[in-house]
Amino acid sequence: MCDTLCVIGDARTLFGKNSDRPRHEVQVVEAHARRAAGGSVRTTYLDLDDVGACALIGSRPAWMWGFEHGVNEHRVAIGNERIFTIDDPGEAPAALTGMDLVRLGLERAATADAAIDVITTLLERHGQGGRCAADKDDPYWSSFLVADPTSAWVLETSGRTWAARAVDDGAAISNRVTLGADWTRASADVPPGSDFDAWRDPRVPTIPSDDRLDATRACIATGASALSPADVAATLRHHGDGPWGAPGSDATQVSPPPTGIDADLHGFTVCFHVDVPGLLVETTTSSMIAELPADTDASLRAWIALGAPCASVYLPVFPPDAISRELADPLTWARFAALRDRVEAQPGALAEVRSVLGPVETELWGLADTAAPEPSAHTRCVDEAWRAVDAALVRLGA
Repeated sequence: MCDTLCVIGDARTLFGKNSDRPRHEVQVVEAHARRAAGGSVRTTYLDLDDVGACALIGSRPAWMWGFEHGVNEHRVAIGNERIFTIDDPGEAPAALTGMDLVRLGLERAATADAAIDVITTLLERHGQGGRCAADKDDPYWSSFLVADPTSAWVLETSGRTWAARAVDDGAAISNRVTLGADWTRASADVPPGSDFDAWRDPRVPTIPSDDRLDATRACIATGASALSPADVAATLRHHGDGPWGAPGSDATQVSPPPTGIDADLHGFTVCFHVDVPGLLVETTTSSMIAELPADTDASLRAWIALGAPCASVYLPVFPPDAISRELADPLTWARFAALRDRVEAQPGALAEVRSVLGPVETELWGLADTAAPEPSAHTRCVDEAWRAVDAALVRLGA
């Protein structure tokens, strides 16, 4: 499960994603330098000809090659979602996973349009398939939100079949087919004018996704000019009662994690906390916000939260070079996972955690704003941010 959104303005695009994965699966965030073409590159299951790579950062399950989300030096950001269609992913041989396609799109594309070309070409050539969890046979198809400073695309797939729509001013995707007859590009097996919703599996309820889409679409409706990265963070912390935790708000006024789902399957939230025996056990394990400015002289910025956003801090980074090394350490992820477990297990623990982390994060938003115009200050900003967060985690016993 996951949720991804973008909002396009006159001067920038804001992009955000929560990655929802098996609750004990470690996720690491890494920076990768440019790579020259030549030889082959090993994806999760396939070897491909290596055409080289852009510099980028990305967040991946530690056992997997592909990314859940990331952003490259050309200011292209991509995230993917699991979707359910009438085609059975269990019948497909191991090939490219949706996460592999996210990373390959970031490695090979300088615009959102080009990333769509990269992903769909690879999809049609190599197919999609293979287990997407380390400890169980759980393959699935993916949808993608691909954005750059001035444009974005929604791409939805079912095996090698795909359809895509250009985004006007914003879009949100979750774990369901969202395209209808509004697609503008598609694979050859999608008849002109057809409704892509015909590929949606009618046996899979959409309420769990629709409730979360209500929250992320409300954020988009605010409009790019009125949204800050911190506002996107507040939406990515949505526990069903609205965005919360924006700078200036009372750190003790928090929205607690949901306690379960009802008979109609309401209760799945953007900040994901789900434990349904026999159904799934997932939480948000990593989150990213990216600000993609159209002005090439303006700094590319992103913010990374490991674990569940409610019990974490959005650390500023300046892709592709200035990023905390600690984000690539599995032990860092484990510290935030321990806080997540605490706020889920103890009523009132979230208020305590936010009373420590909230003021630190507010300071980091300002620190990143101050450092952004001066590239020479980026590494110092990232290092100072991590020291502040590390001290806060120590105070909380994590």
